[in-house]
Amino acid sequence: MTVLWVAIGGALGAVARFLLANDIQARIEHQVFGVPASTLMVNIIGSTVIGVFYVLVVEKGSFNPQLQSLMMIGFLAAFTTFSTFSLDSIHLLQAGHYALAIGYIIVSVVVCIGMCMLAMQITRLI
Repeated sequence: MTVLWVAIGGALGAVARFLLANDIQARIEHQVFGVPASTLMVNIIGSTVIGVFYVLVVEKGSFNPQLQSLMMIGFLAAFTTFSTFSLDSIHLLQAGHYALAIGYIIVSVVVCIGMCMLAMQITRLI
């Protein structure tokens, strides 16, 4: 049954990522300051949401284990875009945009980890 929850979450996460990334691209230029905006935003949102769910599901046990499988293993794994982030970084490097690539990598990692940590701290206070 857990596999079914992961599969459902994965399908929903992939569709959510597709819709959100397309919406972001329609509203702003594909690249902001030379880096792929939709990938960065999706990863920041996913990192924030997983921080909230970790505290609610794992630390506080507020939800059942099926929700953990659905959201944290399925939905968020399909929603976030580490593989796209990796490819975008390589494209920036191959195009000779070394400073942009390094900046994009640093901002992505620092902001995503920071948002996950901040979301966990705020959720613990609730």
